[in-house]
Order: sequence, then C-alpha cells, then structure tokens
Amino acid sequence: ALANARLSPADVDVVEAHGTGTTLGDPIEAQAVLATYGQGRSAERPLWLGSIKSNIGHTQAAAGAAGVIKMVMAMRHGELPASLFIDAPTPHVEWGSGAVELLTEATDWPEVDRPWRAGVSAFGISGTNAHVILEEAPEDPYVAAPVDCGPAPVGGVVPWVVSGRSAAGLRAQAGRLAEFVQETVDEVAEVGWSLVAGRAVHDHRAVVVGQDRTELLTGLTALAEGLPSGGVVAGEPVAGGAGPVLVFPGQGGQWRGMGVELLDASPVFAGRIAECEAALAPFVEWSLTAVLRGEGAVDVSRVDVVQPALWAVMVSLAEVWRSYGVEPAAVVGHSQGEIAAAVVAGALTLRDGARVVALRSQVLRVLSGRGAMASLAVGREEAEKVIGGRAGVVVAAVNGPGSTVVSGPPEAVAEVVAAVEAAGGRARLVDVDYASHNPQVDDIADELIELLGQVTPVETAVAFYSAVTGGRVESTALDAAYWVENLRQQVRFATAVEALLSDGYRVLVESSPHPVLSVGIQETAQALDVPVATVPTLQRDQGGPVQLARALAQAFTAGVSVDWKAWYGVDTTPDVLTGATTPAPPVLDLPTYAFQHQHYW
Repeated sequence: ALANARLSPADVDVVEAHGTGTTLGDPIEAQAVLATYGQGRSAERPLWLGSIKSNIGHTQAAAGAAGVIKMVMAMRHGELPASLFIDAPTPHVEWGSGAVELLTEATDWPEVDRPWRAGVSAFGISGTNAHVILEEAPEDPYVAAPVDCGPAPVGGVVPWVVSGRSAAGLRAQAGRLAEFVQETVDEVAEVGWSLVAGRAVHDHRAVVVGQDRTELLTGLTALAEGLPSGGVVAGEPVAGGAGPVLVFPGQGGQWRGMGVELLDASPVFAGRIAECEAALAPFVEWSLTAVLRGEGAVDVSRVDVVQPALWAVMVSLAEVWRSYGVEPAAVVGHSQGEIAAAVVAGALTLRDGARVVALRSQVLRVLSGRGAMASLAVGREEAEKVIGGRAGVVVAAVNGPGSTVVSGPPEAVAEVVAAVEAAGGRARLVDVDYASHNPQVDDIADELIELLGQVTPVETAVAFYSAVTGGRVESTALDAAYWVENLRQQVRFATAVEALLSDGYRVLVESSPHPVLSVGIQETAQALDVPVATVPTLQRDQGGPVQLARALAQAFTAGVSVDWKAWYGVDTTPDVLTGATTPAPPVLDLPTYAFQHQHYW
C-alpha cells in the first residue's frame, strides 16, 4: 500500500488493524506493521495502532470495510478511538523494533503539515484482505459551506410524509411523531424536511398536509388513531405498475382563475407558462398570462382562447410534476388534450404544439353556431340507440363503459339529452357551439392540412397512447394529417385506457386544472377487473399549493416515486459547471421506527 501510494512510513499517522485475537496471528500482524510503518519515524511521532475487533467484535469477511469506515469517521471527528480491553501489550511482539504505540485511550489526531493519512490492514477470513491507505480529502472550493438555513416549503404548505411496513406500524409511527412534536418542536417545516431527508419509505404511506402546527398535529393525531381527516392522504401502492401515466383531457376542465395561484407560488409553473406564452405569441393576439389572470377584454369563452390557454396550463402542470421527480412513462390525451400529451412526451416541440392548438382552434370557429355537444352517462351502444335516425348526430367520444359524448346539430343534440333524461339517465350539454369529432369537420380539413403542414414530429422514448387509434402509436406519426383526424374521428379514449391497463400501467395522473376523465378510467378498469389509481392535479376553485401537495401525496401513496425534497426548495443535484449543491437544512433527531413486535413463546 505504501509503494502504490508512493509514501514513506512517516507519511501515515495511524494503522487500523483487524486484530486476529490468536497467539500466532497477533504477533505476525503486529510485526508486519512494525516492519512496514514503524521504521524511519521519530519517537516523538510514533505510528498509532488501533483494532476494529476491540470495538465491535469479530467482523469476519467485513474486516476491511469496517476498518475503512472507522478511519473515515475518525477523520471526520479528528479523533482516534481507543482500542478496548488492553491490559498490557502482548509479550510475543518485539515492540521496540519500530516506533509504534497502541491506542489505549482516545487521542486527538496528530497535527501535521500535510493531509491526514490512515492505513487499514485487515486479514478477515482466509483471503479476504484489505491493505489500503486513506487520505484526508482536500477542501473543495466549489462546494458551498453549510449554512444555518431552514427549509422553505411551497406557499407555506407543509407535507409530513410518514410510512410503515404495516397499517399498524404506520399508525404507531404517526403516534410517536405526534408526541415528539407536541413535546419538543415548533418549526413544522423542519419536521417535514427531516421526514423526507432522513427516513426510508415503506409500502403503507400517508402524507399529512397543513399550513401550521395545529393543522398538522390534528391530521397526525387522526392518522395515529385511524380516524378520517381531510388533512391526511393515506394508502398503499397499487399492485404491479409500469410507471406513471400523465393524462390530458379535452375542453371542459377549464375555470376562471385556473393556474393563477401557482403562477405566484411555483417558479416552475410560472416559468413554463412564460415559455408557452412565447410559443403562442406568433399565432395569437392576446396575452396568455392576462387571460389566466382575467385581465383585459378578451372573450375567454372563445374556442381559440380557451383551448390554447388550457393547453398551456396542462403542459405547465406536467412540468411541475416533473420538478418533483414524476417522469411519465406514458401519456394519453383526449381530443385536444393529445396536443399537450405530444408536447410533454417530446414528440412535438413547444412551438409546434402551440401552432397546432392555436391555428386549429382558430379555424374551428368557422363551425361555430352550427353544432353542439353533450355528455351522456350511458355506454356507446345505448347512446347509439338514443341517437336513432337523428341526422348529423354521432357518438363523438367513448370515455368509459358508461360515459359517452355526442355531437351534431344543436336541435338534434338537445333532443338526445331530453331522451336520456326522460329515461332516468344523466345528460348535460357541453359549453361549446360547434361539433367536434363529427362529419362537420370535413369542411375545414383541407385548410387545416395546409396550416399545420410545418409540424414535424420526432421520435420519443415516452410511450404515446392514441385516442384516435385506441392504442400505442409511434410518435413520428403525429403529423398534420394526424391532428386533422384527431379533430374529426371519434375519441376512443376508453379503448386507449384499456391498452394502457393491458400493458401494465396502474397509476394515471390527470395533468389538468380539473379532473374530468377519472370516472371513465375507473369504469374501464372495473370492467377489466384491474386495480388502478387515478390522481387529479388541480380541482375547480382549488388551484393552489394545498391541492398540489395533496395531488403529490395521492400519487406517492399509490406507489409513485416523489421527490419531496424539492418541495422544501432543496436541490441536491450538483451544478453542471461547478459541482456545487444547495446547502441542505439540518435534520432533526426524530423518533426511531415504531417496530411492531410479534412474540413466538
């Protein structure tokens, strides 16, 4: 080891030996250390000799690793631990043959004008040997020194992440934490950070969401007692699963003020909205942020305003999911939602996505006043029976076994709604004045092909499931012709979901301002007898950090890996150029795991 490191014996401060504990082995090992490291040294600066076996017992095959760990920790603390149980040096070693001293008591690491160095000499079990020299690491000028900073949760909302190996373990863990917080802690953000920075994640999971100590303790206590609470999201991972799917609905989930709270609370969301606004700018005459904030005189109900705005919000919400480590393994969209899905998957650039959603919705205004659409709580076959011979009315979308949409002339669609209601079913008109996924689209098909001819799809690793074909398609097929078919053909969303479930996907996250597809997804999964978890992002009039935290919690408890550290503003990824990282806040000494004991006698 000395030769490999090109060092002299005097360049090493301490040797950590295994210590065989035998009358034959100990003298052999000690004499080897004396002959190698104890020569050429002054009596005033002897080599210190320690033994890991005296500290923790026989380490067998782990002797070398244990010695390395002990010396690294000794360097961190600047102290050489004592070797225990030494009454007197063994008389079978010629201690005078070299400058070596036993560590009979803890000793400060010697002050030297060079890096500290330690040798590790371990024989372990028959051939499991370690002969290495460790050197103190040089100070890295690019890594920021730790600072006394607290975690900064998004919008003042704090998630406390708790998990257990069983339901009982989860409740007990919550109980221990509640008692700890009540007795010792006031800073709730520090507790939240410590839970995600220093705790393993088990299958039974819960997240307590609150904005102050009272809210969080109330939720934690309810969790410990097994009581329902609005501030607690709990569950366990869905069996199986091929990674999360991001789902993008069509028009219908929009609401006034959607995304405004996140514009102010989430830099990731605001940044992506700004990029969407720049991408839309060549194709529209209005400001995206002004529309979202309700500023200006633009009629936000116009199809050529609401569709691009909804597209931008969905794309930006997907970026928020990614910022918390939730990368989509697959995407699926419904009608115009497929445009957002294509951008998020990487099949279309943001500019091409903006081109498709803006120009197509502008041409769609030609059909305004000629059509209507309605949502029916019946299956496809029942919907076709109700339509009967009404001219121009078709099943525009099949969202699930009991969920369809029809489109056609306004009077005829109103008759279909009345017929469903008269039979005791549920039906409602959709707030549009045109008929998508209907033969009326043929009137604008040629113009759309010409306008969208510059769209250039590319290959992507994220699986794209098409509601046009009802299955997975290659992303390079998403050209101008596809986006005309997307507007003209029936939306086969339920079939696309069936394909996703058949391919093993089990967690579907709706990246939208309001969930509109969850019912159809759940119905489809139930018909196939397949477990599935549907997760909303925002909900109507609930568009801030509290709802975002709950959405992340629902995905997490369903088995999705969530980077909760990002919620507290801590990025542990080294900078590309400097290697520096954001200083992490201190981790509290939280209660240890609440083990559930089972007695066998």
